[in-house]
Amino acid sequence: MSLFPEENIIFNLPDAEIVYYPAFLDLAVANDLFQKILQETPWQQDDITVFGKTHPQPRLTCLYGNEGKPYGYSNIVMQPHQWTPTIMYIKEEVEKIIPDNFTTVLANLYRNGQDSNGWHSDNEKELGRNPVIASVSLGAERMFQLKHNTLETKQNITLEHGSLLIMKGTTQHFWKHQIPKTKSNVGPRINLTFRIIK
Repeated sequence: MSLFPEENIIFNLPDAEIVYYPAFLDLAVANDLFQKILQETPWQQDDITVFGKTHPQPRLTCLYGNEGKPYGYSNIVMQPHQWTPTIMYIKEEVEKIIPDNFTTVLANLYRNGQDSNGWHSDNEKELGRNPVIASVSLGAERMFQLKHNTLETKQNITLEHGSLLIMKGTTQHFWKHQIPKTKSNVGPRINLTFRIIK
């Protein structure tokens, strides 16, 4: 069962609302969910176009969500798979913390330290003006980096196994974030980013 995360970290950053729950899921539950999602998910690797150059995304992805709610970014349009019992369980646990009806989750599999996600904002128009992004991490710890678009302000957060990170308010207007590559010998990590497509 999940631990109701009474302890959280609120980051006092300009133009952002970011809350981190390091112990969102019990360790045994997080271990079980990691293995189930790793095996159940129909992972895919799409080509991505950045600055006019096309190359394979340095991670695997899958979209789950409500029927008729595709999601597009960087010239990729993903059609949602039906919610699985495993993903739906996590969605319901997240919605106990932040009472929004999430329509979609983008699952990312970082196979090793060379898989990454470059600087970006989750500001696609279908997410609405001030999107709420709830990010669940399972597996190896990875560094999550944020930087303000105009200020010399940065923040690093180590995303732990079984943790939940929430970004809301004007965060996506003023901040970019990334998961950088690392030379450390790290194992696979699954990241589930729940969002609401309008």
